[in-house]
Amino acid sequence: MDIEICAVSGYSEVGRNMSAIKVGDEVIIIDMGVSIQALATYEREEGGVRALSTDELIDIGAIPDDRKIEDWKDKVKAIVLGHGHYDHIAAVQFLAGKYRCPIIGTPFTLGILTSILKDEKVKLPNQFKPLNADTKIKISNDIELELISVSHSTLQCALVAIHSPKGVIIYANDFKLDNEPVLGFKPNYKRLEELGSSNSITALVVECINGTVEGKTPSENVAREMLKEVLLETNTKGKALFVTTFASNIARIKSAVEFGKKLNRKVVLIGRSMQKYNECALSLGLADFYNGVEIIGYGSERKRKLKEINKNREKYMVITTGSQGEPGSVLDKIVNKQLPFNFDEGDIVVFSCRTIPVSMNIANREQLESILKANKVRMFKDVHSSGHASREDIRDFIQMLKPKHILPSQGNLEMETAVAKLAEEMGYTLKENIHLLSDGQRIKF
Repeated sequence: MDIEICAVSGYSEVGRNMSAIKVGDEVIIIDMGVSIQALATYEREEGGVRALSTDELIDIGAIPDDRKIEDWKDKVKAIVLGHGHYDHIAAVQFLAGKYRCPIIGTPFTLGILTSILKDEKVKLPNQFKPLNADTKIKISNDIELELISVSHSTLQCALVAIHSPKGVIIYANDFKLDNEPVLGFKPNYKRLEELGSSNSITALVVECINGTVEGKTPSENVAREMLKEVLLETNTKGKALFVTTFASNIARIKSAVEFGKKLNRKVVLIGRSMQKYNECALSLGLADFYNGVEIIGYGSERKRKLKEINKNREKYMVITTGSQGEPGSVLDKIVNKQLPFNFDEGDIVVFSCRTIPVSMNIANREQLESILKANKVRMFKDVHSSGHASREDIRDFIQMLKPKHILPSQGNLEMETAVAKLAEEMGYTLKENIHLLSDGQRIKF
């Protein structure tokens, strides 16, 4: 019985994650994500992607090309989702229906997926099987699936472990080693060390987004303290106060909400994705900071609220989408006069995020910032801590797990090469037990 891994997608770029792991004659798919950049590029240049077929979405690079595992189609026993970010789950609506198998993930991950499917009016034949982190489920006589708690930048994230008679495959896309998360899981070090000590890990698929970043990624608690300093030690009297961050980062939103309340401001969350992620967290009882907080998605209610905030700006703090300057986001629509709010001199916008380093995002943020500057808005940027492991975290992670083989993923060539060189420092050898795969390639153990 062999183990074979197909790097379906996400091994030559950041995003569009999908892997397939074949054990004997059975296959587990992990993640089905979109390329947000490819979708945005097509939207900007051609307008609208809703009319595109699945093959057309594949051809423009928006979703994984699962035609590369067409010969495995009837062998798939489960689709497993590691966490609820769009670059890991948002292609499920296009691809999952062809596989006669359940979709497995933590309750929050499946909750976000359910919300996406509802918004897009998609019904899938697949059964949804919620699985709590730090538990296992038997897939077949030869395969057992385990989700292992890990910190990242949304709720209920998990590493995926596939146990088989030939060894264990660990899929670590995405994670950070945060010992003081503001909300949610710490990494389950005890379980990771048990697996490492057992010398049973055949291969580790490990993310590379921060593979070129020296040192250790700071805790989410560091970002909380940065946000606290900006919000509570800046003179905001009489001014509009906006915080923009990733809608999925519930821990960051928790911090912002709590500091907004300390300023005696009414806190309002505005944006479609803000509504999706936060209402899911609320419905599952995963966060307790929503008392007195308004959550508004889109439509006439959003316009009405922004008109009210425009008249009483010193009474509110708005947490909203648009941290990347994305066209169509709330912040973008405000600065382009498509929503009824006007920034005045001295108003405050806090970017509790980093700019994702792709050309479109950089250009969008520059354009957004130029308009805010023209309006003499005070900007506080990079009030943030990454959700991704940096170089020394990855080193510690590899030392903990002691995998026989390492497959860098979730990155471009520079990022993946950086992790490969790190592994070489640790005694691994390129092409022998470090494998730099391109999308569509397979490797057998």
